[in-house]
Amino acid sequence: MTPSLAALRNNRLLPNYIIVITLLILILIAGMLVSDRFMTTRNFSFLFQQMIVLGLVALGQTFAILLGGIDLSIGALVGAITVFLASFLQWQPELIWIAVPAALCLGAAVGALNGALMVMLRVHSLIVTLGMSSVIFGLTLMYRKQPGGSVPLIFEELAYGSFMGIPFTAFTLVAVFTIMGLWLQRSRTGRMIYFVGGNEESARLNGIPVNQVKIMAYALAGFFSALAAVFLTAKIGVGDPRIGSSLTLQSITPVIVGGTILAGGRGGVFGTFLGVLLVSLLNNFLNFAGVSSYWQWVVQGGIIIAAVGMHKARGK
Repeated sequence: MTPSLAALRNNRLLPNYIIVITLLILILIAGMLVSDRFMTTRNFSFLFQQMIVLGLVALGQTFAILLGGIDLSIGALVGAITVFLASFLQWQPELIWIAVPAALCLGAAVGALNGALMVMLRVHSLIVTLGMSSVIFGLTLMYRKQPGGSVPLIFEELAYGSFMGIPFTAFTLVAVFTIMGLWLQRSRTGRMIYFVGGNEESARLNGIPVNQVKIMAYALAGFFSALAAVFLTAKIGVGDPRIGSSLTLQSITPVIVGGTILAGGRGGVFGTFLGVLLVSLLNNFLNFAGVSSYWQWVVQGGIIIAAVGMHKARGK
């Protein structure tokens, strides 16, 4: 996942990475001063259990933002997938091996539909995904207005299980970010996303299938939103149509903090991973400090404004 040191030195994002890592260190120090339970194995296990959902939706959002777009349907899609999974598993709990792949395919299909509509209608992703969010949310509420359904106990192991004391969620998060980071940096298809996001017209003139790249990127955003919903369903044990309402904003914060610019073409998975760590660790610290969850929303909004302002200043 991490590029070589020589590559980092030549990377325009290196100052951003240094700032985020410095903030992480400061939060760790502050956490140790606030509570002796902050730097414990139990707390970090809990942290990774909380991080998995944010990490996966932020990873999906990274692909959309790298193209210079945004996906506002992520929250509604996560809620819909939790309802689908909990309802399916309540009906046929032994068919987990069908339910999970079906949920992932459904998420990828919705994402691909977002991309296809953008291409066919020539409409900005903001409009298409906002409209798709309303469609998904409305259809989900028509089926289930309140939390419901259930999952078998074995399914909950996804969220709470561990191996040698390390949560499955930690293994999953590191593995997924590593694989996608290598794919973005070293594969021809992954580099196409940067090319299209940097200059769509130039990419088209160079023979890159711009429309297919857009559809693929939004399909990835939908896929990782569905994967996040799988872990979320395992965690809460029911399907809730409204549970993803806050995830759309939350998915954007780590991406921007990690250095991926809204204009597209610059950034990546490593920065998003650092952003997820920063936001999750900060929220964890604020909980230990007894700060209200409402103030955590204020802090997240301030982080986005500060990150965008920093990118603009550096651009000038």
